[in-house]
Amino acid sequence: MDQPIRIMIAEDHALFGHGLRRVLTIEPDLVVVAEVKDGAAAVDMALQLIPDVVLMDVNMPEMNGLMATQIISQTLDGVAVIVLTAYDHEEQMFFALRAGAAAYFVKDVTPEELIGAIRIVNTGRYVVGGETMTRGQVQRWLEIWIEEHTQHYSQDSSSLTPLSQREMEVLEYLVQGASNKVIAASLGISQRTVKNHMTNIMRKLGVGDRTEAAVAALRRGWIPLHDTRTPPPVSDQR
Repeated sequence: MDQPIRIMIAEDHALFGHGLRRVLTIEPDLVVVAEVKDGAAAVDMALQLIPDVVLMDVNMPEMNGLMATQIISQTLDGVAVIVLTAYDHEEQMFFALRAGAAAYFVKDVTPEELIGAIRIVNTGRYVVGGETMTRGQVQRWLEIWIEEHTQHYSQDSSSLTPLSQREMEVLEYLVQGASNKVIAASLGISQRTVKNHMTNIMRKLGVGDRTEAAVAALRRGWIPLHDTRTPPPVSDQR
């Protein structure tokens, strides 16, 4: 008999986490090896246990799930991360996949669909919008998403007001999915200063929110679409 798929659950809501464990342990080819309640613990435990699949919540204390996903996916080759969230936002799915997630589901996913996805991502494939993809297909999906969501930008790079060095640093963290608190702690500035930089960035880019700013930076090539840098493990308590 093949070895069971070893799963780690990163979820700060105990009821949902226990429900996941109960559903998964019914399956003979799945085993839950650990449960953690924040992103920083998820990274530490993943480095210790090297599970096959991580089920990752997004909004957790200490470090958000997207940053934890990026660290795990870049550090542990072969560990697949499935992001589970309460919010059905395509923008969040984009940033989850960019961070290295192998699949993205809203928490009302059926047990059958989630279990099927676990088995798929354990083979090195991806699940995007219910479709099984290769890594190359995911990369193309990300590129198309950027193209479709930046068509309304009328400014070209030559007409933009240049960003300062500090604003570029803030933008880089923003594209990684960092909160204002993480950005402030990482750069040694106040959260108010981060908010001021964010306002200036959006004004200079001619965009209306943080997501549009991040997408605009990716679209213009200021920050690589497939960033190989590991974000610093800074506390992200919200």
